[in-house]
Amino acid sequence: MDSGFSFVPILTWVLIPAFVIGVIAFSRHQAKKRREHLARWAAARGWRYTPSAPHLVSRWRSEPFGRGSSRRATNVLSGDFHGRHVVSMTYKYTTGSGKNRSTHTFHVIAMHLPAPLPWLQLSPEGMGDSIAKFFGGQDIEFESEAFNDAWRVKAPPGQYAYDVIHPRMMERLMQPDALRRTISIEGQDILMNVSGRQQEQYIDAYANLLYGIVDQVPRHVWLRAGYDPGMA
Repeated sequence: MDSGFSFVPILTWVLIPAFVIGVIAFSRHQAKKRREHLARWAAARGWRYTPSAPHLVSRWRSEPFGRGSSRRATNVLSGDFHGRHVVSMTYKYTTGSGKNRSTHTFHVIAMHLPAPLPWLQLSPEGMGDSIAKFFGGQDIEFESEAFNDAWRVKAPPGQYAYDVIHPRMMERLMQPDALRRTISIEGQDILMNVSGRQQEQYIDAYANLLYGIVDQVPRHVWLRAGYDPGMA
């Protein structure tokens, strides 16, 4: 005889919260292991590890910064790369709300420049960037059709973009490790972002790319910025 009593709702009320608690606990455990790993990685090469760096969230306006809400800079690694200071991190922000809420995650790496330069952004052709309006940027076209097909360049009006992106710079930017990246010069930093969380095994490769780009900036551009690379 059916008494009308069922254990199913009770089991549901018990198991679902237990499952959620288990997922949260596992996630926290994995995050802790990740932080410990990165701290060891940084210590092994004389770098510094910082779990969270709120001040970096507002340091730049170039992509992917200045967008969305709940912005976070976490698992920050910083140190020397061939004489230049580098910062690498996971950067996140959210868009939308409720069921339409999305979290966007990027691996961002930035290299300090010897002097501040005007803003310039390189992004894969076909990708828009509304933040360019903040800097008064405009699309720049070059004589190389192949370069124009691969890259979208934004910079302030004038000669600056053409001075920076000369034939040898174009050649460097057409290499496989550079293509499909988003690279910005902003103030006294050059930065690059890659979709997804920080992957420490790629930091040296990304830093080497930025290092090579900085090395291709002509001396006369640096001189206008008040820095003489020949005196360094």
